[in-house]
Amino acid sequence: MGATPSTMLELGTPLPPFRLRDLDGKVATSNDVQQGPGVLVAFICPHCPFVRHIRAEFARAAKEFQRRGLPVIAINSNDVTAFPEDDPAGMRKEAQEVGYTFRYFFDDTQDVAMAFHAACTPDFFLFDGRQRLVYRGQFDDSRPKSDIPVTGKDLRAAVDALLAGQPISPAQWPSLGCNIKWKQGNEPAYFKT
Repeated sequence: MGATPSTMLELGTPLPPFRLRDLDGKVATSNDVQQGPGVLVAFICPHCPFVRHIRAEFARAAKEFQRRGLPVIAINSNDVTAFPEDDPAGMRKEAQEVGYTFRYFFDDTQDVAMAFHAACTPDFFLFDGRQRLVYRGQFDDSRPKSDIPVTGKDLRAAVDALLAGQPISPAQWPSLGCNIKWKQGNEPAYFKT
């Protein structure tokens, strides 16, 4: 199983503008999704073993974040021609199986993944109330086949600090996961390292 790290977009980067449809067909923009102290954006997909490894705990954490007033959204940008299980039907199945309570969007053009410089699944981006990036990177340091329990400690610490109005540690580690499955000829320059 190959692993790709996140790009670690520069802290302070503004929330990239986007317009996407969720699994109910409802359109949302980047301005619509933030109705609180910030917004958490997660790039995930149904088939990735790295996502499957953390998804139950991520679903629990997301519910907790939402109860505390932080909007959470997820985006799947994978090429469904190459990975049909990542199509909207697969996303619906995943959301039902795991109990996702957040809006889940499909980025068919992959433009949104490119705007975020997303590289892998899972890849997490936390923005503050001014729509500035304050955390990007891993859920925690657990990986498939590791003995480290899945807790979400890194992302939880960042969210806790944000919601408490405290500074978020700049010591942040890249997420590691499956590379986003780019369409033929669509792989962005930042990903070709």
